Amino acid sequence: MRKKIVAGNWKMNKNSSETADLLTQLMSKIPDTTAEVMVSPTFVNLAEAVKQLADSSIEVVAQNMHFAEKGAYTGEISSNMLQSIGIETVILGHSERRAYFGEDDALLAKKVDAALKANMRVILCFGEELQDRKGGDHFKVVESQLKNGLFHVDKSQWGKIVLAYEPVWAIGTGETASPEQAQEMHAFIRETIAAAYDQDTAQIVTILYGGSVKPANANEIFSKPDVDGGLIGGAALVADDFAAIVAAI
Repeated sequence: MRKKIVAGNWKMNKNSSETADLLTQLMSKIPDTTAEVMVSPTFVNLAEAVKQLADSSIEVVAQNMHFAEKGAYTGEISSNMLQSIGIETVILGHSERRAYFGEDDALLAKKVDAALKANMRVILCFGEELQDRKGGDHFKVVESQLKNGLFHVDKSQWGKIVLAYEPVWAIGTGETASPEQAQEMHAFIRETIAAAYDQDTAQIVTILYGGSVKPANANEIFSKPDVDGGLIGGAALVADDFAAIVAAI
């Protein structure tokens, strides 16, 4: 059975005291669940979050990392640095990293390789822009992002890979792909993986939906057979909302 995951991407929000407060609330509000629950504070708060959640089932994950192990890369963070504070999962390729920082598929392929080499788990994000959807190119764009950023990976490494489909037009806009649209794309992603690898690989990989999931729509989105959870943005910053989404899985 595929793993169910609800991951909260906090982006550039919450200072040290605010992070501690939100984590305290989450520890008391997150319901018992067989799903994996993850939170991703900013780099400067990761170490303290790991300590605070040491006796919790909530995993702390990073929002990004560099492909090099060390070197003259001012402001960057390596896999070894993350692992040294207890981080074993990293989000890569978020649409905001692609849009604002110019991260392309070639760069992300190097980051994926670096994470897997360090035996970290990768949550790889991808998805189409509004013009791609309107132009009917959404399947082509998603297929290209997968092939260029990920399909060089050996089949044996797919146990360390989680996918997060993000329709970019539904992030931070209040718009949400319909549950049917989410299911259609998630099914296409599995078909694409099966064609590149095999059906077994396609069926074991967890595919998250990342586009304005809220307590009001989580149940319906998560009910779709190929949707295995969510990468949650704004709602992850509100303890009651994030707990309700976890309950929905």
